[in-house]
Amino acid sequence: MSTYIAFLRAVNVGKRAYPMAELRAMLAGAGYEDAETHIQTGNVLVSSPLRSRAKLEAALEKLFLADRGWEVPTIVFTPVELATVLADADEIAAKKQPEYGHYVSLLRDEPTAAGRKVIEGAATDKERVVVRGRAVHLLYDIPFHEAKSSNAAVEKAIGVATNRNLKVIRKLVEKWCD
Repeated sequence: MSTYIAFLRAVNVGKRAYPMAELRAMLAGAGYEDAETHIQTGNVLVSSPLRSRAKLEAALEKLFLADRGWEVPTIVFTPVELATVLADADEIAAKKQPEYGHYVSLLRDEPTAAGRKVIEGAATDKERVVVRGRAVHLLYDIPFHEAKSSNAAVEKAIGVATNRNLKVIRKLVEKWCD
């Protein structure tokens, strides 16, 4: 069995309620007995015999659709991959700490060169954008709601993504990555 961290996109936003207790119960019923969640934003630790990230994402999305009746895009990382995202974030922020926050858009797939160029080209003197592997680091020196570089912009340029602030990434690495 391999361990994975799944990030659910856009749950518990508006009408897309997915209480984590219900999510854990559904996953246990589907054979993921050891599933854990962290806060209400759709961060899930699961073990699976599947070795393919894409197959696990598809299997989880199928379960979520059947359970909720709406699609739940899911992005899966191994604990090592998530720890690398955090190490990259720390290295990037060491150059200049962002005044208003550091967010990470986690990507389903590696971006194409063209997609990477578009999203990194959106950077300004108040918004730094750095792509590393399947993560887009968004560092803001302006309030988040004023930023043009957002997860929506990332998805438009690169594809399926979900956003977490760096505090959540750090907590997940501390909690779930050995």
